[in-house]
Amino acid sequence: MAVVTEHDIRQSIADALQFISYFHPADFIRHLAAAYDREQSPSAKNAIAQILKNSRMAALGRRPICQDTGTANVFFRIGMDVKIATTRSLQAIVDEAVRDAYLAEQNPLRASMVRDPLFDRKNTGDNTPGIVHVEMVAGDTIEIDVSAKGGGSENKTKFTVLDPGESVADWVVKTVETMGAGWCPPGILGIGVGGSVEKSMLLAKHALNQPLDMSELLIRGPANKAEEFRLEVYHRVNDLGIGAQGLGGITSVLDVKLATFPCHAASLPVALIPNCAATRHIHFTLDGSGPAQFEAPTLGDWPEVALEAGAELRRVDLDSLDESSVAEWRPGETLLLSGTLYTGRDAAHRRMTEWIARGDQLPVDLRNKAIYYVGPVDPVGNEVIGPAGPTTATRMDRYLGTVLPATGLRVMIGKAERGPAAIEAIVKNKAVYLVAVGGAAYLVSQTIRSSKVVAWADLGMEAIYELKVEEMPVMVAVDTRGESVHVLGPGLWRGKASQAAAR
Repeated sequence: MAVVTEHDIRQSIADALQFISYFHPADFIRHLAAAYDREQSPSAKNAIAQILKNSRMAALGRRPICQDTGTANVFFRIGMDVKIATTRSLQAIVDEAVRDAYLAEQNPLRASMVRDPLFDRKNTGDNTPGIVHVEMVAGDTIEIDVSAKGGGSENKTKFTVLDPGESVADWVVKTVETMGAGWCPPGILGIGVGGSVEKSMLLAKHALNQPLDMSELLIRGPANKAEEFRLEVYHRVNDLGIGAQGLGGITSVLDVKLATFPCHAASLPVALIPNCAATRHIHFTLDGSGPAQFEAPTLGDWPEVALEAGAELRRVDLDSLDESSVAEWRPGETLLLSGTLYTGRDAAHRRMTEWIARGDQLPVDLRNKAIYYVGPVDPVGNEVIGPAGPTTATRMDRYLGTVLPATGLRVMIGKAERGPAAIEAIVKNKAVYLVAVGGAAYLVSQTIRSSKVVAWADLGMEAIYELKVEEMPVMVAVDTRGESVHVLGPGLWRGKASQAAAR
């Protein structure tokens, strides 16, 4: 009987969480590089280039790929002939490992977990607890999958129970079309079919940890019905024209993974979970011989890519914004921002609306200023700030009707699309919405020259920071007239993926 110690489990999981925070899986990089090579949309190609360059920088600097360092998910497959030398629960061991990883001095990771989902939503400060799943299997080893799942993609999870005669592929394609860009494409679709409500969800989450093989599958063709299904969904989703970051393009998804399980004759439960451009997971086995060892990839796994701003390029002084200057900006135009930039996301916006409702003066004057939807990672060494990529702007939509007229805020920066009510508020208040590339957090942080908390420090990573930036690259997403690149771009590229493949 193999004996696996508590120390080996704890050390392996902590090391794995650190490892995946700065190393993309090699198969993901290969598929993303292939998508870069074939992409025809200039905006989408540049977004993919930023993600690839960011990934290489994160690997070199051993700093997080994305500021959202995710929920820690740990899947155990424990052999029946294994003895775990501990008196504690697996949950307690995992939580210690998560705490070790997220509070690591050389590479602290952002704590995103809140202790109470309904009421005070106070951050736990160390990203505990981890999400633990256990399966008892035959054998004398422990197989473990560790993944870090960001909130933007997790929030786009969908579930349904279809009639047994309905098409799963049709439901998936229609659902992806309505998900917007908040899941940060290009990424992976995990699809779980069968079992029960909770089983299908677990199947989909497991599927996301499978190795990517779509490039090989496209070359050799399908060998069974499951692979036929994957290819059908892959082609149909890419034909939607969503593209990288929702900007319009021929690659929205890099691979489609499928896991199935027997189910009740009257039911067809289906779960869909997307993984974003910050896909992070690793598999390892413990056999009692010590902690797992992880081999760093070689720099040759990353292609050399050039960042191209495009023909439409405008340098912007954030300290000289006014109504007339932003009125000139148009969707799809690339801007390089320099000057003062404030941060503020969900908790800050919620507090702003509460203060405005009471008639209290806000601690920061936002008139003709810009706000960045971000919760950065803590800095280390000589850094002024850790990785600081955008969060999903859609979550701030509900606050715009109050915040924009009360503050005179002129510019907002985030990722993904804005809803109809938010666009209406943008037009009414002559504001503008810009997007930075999700999945390029470390790259963006290199444009930030100084950072300090100026309000509501108790909110932690959701406090309001004052940043000084120099030539931070963004794209105009919604202009003062309400035109949106997330509508124009996909509309232009719809159906062109299959045309490109045919050529």
